[in-house]
Amino acid sequence: MISLADLQRRIASRELSADAAIAQAQDAIAAQEKTIGAFVRLDEKARAQTAGPLRGIAVGIKDIIDTADFPTEMGAAIYRGHQPRADAPVVMALKQAGATIIGKTTTTAFAANDPTPTVNPHNHAHTPGGSSSGSAAAVAAGMIPLALGTQTGGSVIRPASFCGVAAIKPSYRLLPTVGVKCFSWTLDTVGLFGAGVRDVALGLAAMTRRPELVVPSQLAAPRIGVVTQAFAGAPDPSGAEAVQTAARAAEQAGAVVRELAMPEIIAEAWRIHPVVQEFEAHQSFAWEYGQNYDAMPPLLRGRLDESKGGTPAEYDAAMDVTLHARQALAAVLSEVDVLLTLSAPGAAPEGLSSTGDPRYNRLWTLMGVPCVNVPTLTAEGGLPIGVTVVAGFGDDAKALAAASFVEGALRG
Repeated sequence: MISLADLQRRIASRELSADAAIAQAQDAIAAQEKTIGAFVRLDEKARAQTAGPLRGIAVGIKDIIDTADFPTEMGAAIYRGHQPRADAPVVMALKQAGATIIGKTTTTAFAANDPTPTVNPHNHAHTPGGSSSGSAAAVAAGMIPLALGTQTGGSVIRPASFCGVAAIKPSYRLLPTVGVKCFSWTLDTVGLFGAGVRDVALGLAAMTRRPELVVPSQLAAPRIGVVTQAFAGAPDPSGAEAVQTAARAAEQAGAVVRELAMPEIIAEAWRIHPVVQEFEAHQSFAWEYGQNYDAMPPLLRGRLDESKGGTPAEYDAAMDVTLHARQALAAVLSEVDVLLTLSAPGAAPEGLSSTGDPRYNRLWTLMGVPCVNVPTLTAEGGLPIGVTVVAGFGDDAKALAAASFVEGALRG
């Protein structure tokens, strides 16, 4: 994989020109893309900008995010050839930081369930995860150092785990979702993929102009609460092993690690996540579902068919649970610095008909808290598995620093 931090260092020292860094990404894409299928559009003439912390950094943009220079088709036939007039604010933030937008990455249709043809770079017979399939796969395959994705259930953290890359789903609204196709306005969050935790931290810091997000060179040992999410069901043995491995490595490196029980309101929030998501999805997709029913992607259409009986009263009750659960989670996080939990049930499932199960991600999306995937171990078939580091709302710097600590501990 291509390290953003390493590229920045080499460009700053003039060991590598910004144009040469972009050319390296273009060469890697030319070598890998036919096999992986991570992109739907590429800028063959892309060049480096002359200034900014991300000059020389080639970035892929998930194809539900508006771009003035590329169509935004959302993986859906309804929007084939759709050309936005403007870049989404997150795309402009990248450009203003000096990044080069190299292309649009594949997404499941409308960032829902209908999968893309993208394969897992580690084992082509397995899914890369979704819905940010192309963004995770492009970074994992060493094509680009940075990519944008989105998460409504588990669409950043899960593909990052399956593809063996670092990723952050930041605190809700740290990155604006204007110009991003809406699924659920309470849940939708823009996130980043990179080779390692320090790489995504540098990308997020540059986009937000928040230098405090950069991971410091000296890291304090965090207090870590391990959360198994029993309310979400048992993981695969490999998923459980990943959490145990990360917890043990962190403890050996000096962290204080203990298992934490979660209050019942947290489990209830996990259960009502779909109520919030589907009620808002019916409003977000009112035009597509109502006016283009037959052209809707079949798995998403089926979800909407099944959930169209949702009522405002059920939604309001779910939002009340959400509020109380967020307060309860803040109290839990007052006892530790971060939580350590599952990124996925286990390794990426075989086949491309499903992008995997988001059940261990959706609670944290509903809570709006920052989550960082840390690649942890390799399972049978060469498939990676990660763990998630969770911090309190707005504590993105703490989440990134603790995740970097765990990452370092795993490397020994």
